Amino acid sequence: MAKGKIGVTTDNIFPVIKKFLYSDHEIFLRELVSNAVDATQKLRTLASHGDFSGEVNDLTVKISIDKDNKTLTVSDSGIGMTEEDVDKYINQIAFSGAEEFLAKYKEGNNAIIGHFGLGFYSAFMVADKVEIRTLSYKEGAKGVCWTCDGSPEFEMTETDKAERGTDIVLHISDDAKEFLEEDKISALLKKYCRFLPVKVIFGKKKEWKDGKQVDTDADNIINDNDPAWMKSPSSLKDEDYLKFYHELYPAQDDPLFWIHLNVDYPFNLTGILYFPKIKNNLEITKNRIQLYCNQVFVTDSVEGVVPDFMMLLQGVIDSPDIPLNVSRSYLQSDASVKKISGYITKKVASRLEEIFKNSREDYESKWDDIKIFIVYGMLTDEKFCDSALKFALFTDTEKKHFTFEDYRKLIESSQTDKDGNVVYLYAQDVINQYSYIKAANDKGYSVLLMDGQLDSHFVGLLEQKIEKSRFLRVDSDTIDNLIRKEDKAAVDLSAEKREAYTTLFSSSLPKIDKTEFYAQLEALSESEPPVVITQNEFMRRMKEMSALQPGMNFYGDMPDSYNLVVNVNNPIIKRVFEACDKTIGQKVAEFDKTISNNDAAIKKLRGDKKDDDLDQSVKDEIKTLEDAMRQARTDKEAALAEYAKTEPLIGQVIDLALLSNGLLKGESLTAFIDRSISLL
Repeated sequence: MAKGKIGVTTDNIFPVIKKFLYSDHEIFLRELVSNAVDATQKLRTLASHGDFSGEVNDLTVKISIDKDNKTLTVSDSGIGMTEEDVDKYINQIAFSGAEEFLAKYKEGNNAIIGHFGLGFYSAFMVADKVEIRTLSYKEGAKGVCWTCDGSPEFEMTETDKAERGTDIVLHISDDAKEFLEEDKISALLKKYCRFLPVKVIFGKKKEWKDGKQVDTDADNIINDNDPAWMKSPSSLKDEDYLKFYHELYPAQDDPLFWIHLNVDYPFNLTGILYFPKIKNNLEITKNRIQLYCNQVFVTDSVEGVVPDFMMLLQGVIDSPDIPLNVSRSYLQSDASVKKISGYITKKVASRLEEIFKNSREDYESKWDDIKIFIVYGMLTDEKFCDSALKFALFTDTEKKHFTFEDYRKLIESSQTDKDGNVVYLYAQDVINQYSYIKAANDKGYSVLLMDGQLDSHFVGLLEQKIEKSRFLRVDSDTIDNLIRKEDKAAVDLSAEKREAYTTLFSSSLPKIDKTEFYAQLEALSESEPPVVITQNEFMRRMKEMSALQPGMNFYGDMPDSYNLVVNVNNPIIKRVFEACDKTIGQKVAEFDKTISNNDAAIKKLRGDKKDDDLDQSVKDEIKTLEDAMRQARTDKEAALAEYAKTEPLIGQVIDLALLSNGLLKGESLTAFIDRSISLL
């Protein structure tokens, strides 16, 4: 019999282990089962190298619960330990047996899971006492029983043990009784151990009999020790990949396609990543990708471990270079994980380009489903963006797909403005923006459909990536102004007429909550509509971006702003102006004369003097004239507004423009219908 102290530097090591080694106490089961698997894998390795000549036999790992004695036991028939081994690997915390073993048997031993030597002590997170009953594979070895109650004190004695291997017996503490429940342990084994490379048994399979679940004689094997990602891609068919996907994610639609990762340099990495069907909005959902280390589940909280846009994928990534530590912050800072993350991004981009080149028709048919993934990746990962420029697609309003390069060649001859910029016109709603799309098509212009949630951000990125380019929504200006081929035509009206005609329309603009309208006169072609409503590209884009980007609430809180463009060359508008001049032209002219005369009088009184140099009597006279001017302007605007109410054509052309933009609703829509009937 031997007694001693575990080789630690402080008596406080166990509280540290219990509270801080792992973020979830349930991880103890993964650690102990992983150690058991290591023990069996080491025995196989020894046998393959001729260092063990005995019978390997069944290497199954078994987990059992004894609720009466409040114990949970993990058993294996692996290499076992001698008293010297226990003293070396258990009593000396963090002296990893796996590291020493790997150093000796470097070739073909990637299935050895443990790397830190701390996993065993996770047992004390849920147990008041832990026993190790072990018998080494070595000839003449004697059984060893090691016992510890969670303090640095341990007891180690010789014991009778007939079979090679190790039993870890946990005496579960009162505050961890949940780990004595069969359903709880079954769920944990399914979560952490369902793909371990060694058969793991937990009790017996059950069947429904006499109205209840009863045990059968068959062992309950909880794992698939040869999962799809560990096989050669050439040995798998499409149905194999689909079957595995539905094992991982039951009750989901088939994925669009997948990428099988299988590399051994510059690091070891296997896995399968699936592209699920994603709705045309941003659905970043946790727990999509599962990280494994040698088939042992590490975590499914991969935020920060893989790039953000990869969170839209599903599947498995497995690498012995991923540390078996459930702390996500540790994973995020690990150099190997960062390299793996970068490689996966590169591999995904390469696979997408390959699919695009080899199966373009199929790729285009899936574009609507994968666009959100690719756009998100381009926005958040510069290296992926540079690669994706080769296989990302534009879709026009006729549902035709183009590469960025091909589309530029298609439009640059007709859609280059006077400053040499290629203008990319786009719509976000084919139905509501139909009249604008048609106007562009009638000019021979192509219009893209960019109706994704991220497209407001995306067009900004594309303007940076594509030289001499501008992206404008098709309703952000009149068609002639969108792609300006020459200088803008001037409105051939006096300042007084411009002001009067603008007032006619601005006074008739609707009052809509959180919406502002601004009337302006422009000299468009006669064939253009009498009134066109446009929305400033910059302000609208900022508002849309603010919905997804924190810190841009300033734009989100601003009202929607529209320009009401009145086409002075349209025959209907000319009729409106002529009728106005005929009806109240003389009255308006008198107001203009008063304003002009008073303005001239004020200038004469002021001369070259500053206000401070004027006599008080002059100041008073100027004030009287200014008040008269203001009143004349007010009276002029009132007269024009009153007249506008009597002229149905003004309200009609405005309402037609509002209707084409979906802005005419409720009472205003009813009034428009009534007016339309009366005009008929």
